[in-house]
Amino acid sequence: MNILSVVAILVNMACVGNSAPLLEYSGETGQQVEDSEINVFIGNSQDLITKILDAIPETHKSSIYTETLILNSTNENRKLQYMATKLGIPSAPTLKALADNFTLETCLRRISEGLQLHQDLLRAVQPRLDNTGYLTALMMDVRDLRVQITKMLRLIKVEGTVLPTETGLASRLTGDYEVQVATHLILVQLQSFGQDIVCSLSNIAQDSGQRDNSGL
Repeated sequence: MNILSVVAILVNMACVGNSAPLLEYSGETGQQVEDSEINVFIGNSQDLITKILDAIPETHKSSIYTETLILNSTNENRKLQYMATKLGIPSAPTLKALADNFTLETCLRRISEGLQLHQDLLRAVQPRLDNTGYLTALMMDVRDLRVQITKMLRLIKVEGTVLPTETGLASRLTGDYEVQVATHLILVQLQSFGQDIVCSLSNIAQDSGQRDNSGL
């Protein structure tokens, strides 16, 4: 088990205590969520987000040759936030524990929007990188995770289509340094967002499991 898998487990454990009851009905149609079906999509999503988090360090290593751009360096990454603003890299959507004012629908929509955002950002830098094998595989996993989230949205009778994000990032990548920094910042943000997804899926799964055990 690698270190990112351990981190994912610890994040999962930390989230369990913060989960709120999953609303039994979502969307205007008022259809009840089928736990047995949603559990399949949750399991698939958990496998994929673990795969994504595991792949990010190797993707970073294969794409970034600038020695000062370190994936898990909190201080260095904080210093680079001005570059995120300069390059116009949008922040990922905020994810929270499920509650009356943060429903299952809202949570899934934000996960889908965040995944779409990172797909679009990675697509912008991909043509400017020399080694794209790991990056391409990562993008496919992000796409596959979005498919699972979309299936959950459709299960609760919500349209899950998210339009591509027009970030305009490609036009601001004027040199190799900008490409390197942008790729680094995108992977750092995807890693953080992915850890939030782990937490959200844990909240959903815990509530579903509790209702299964109670016979609801």
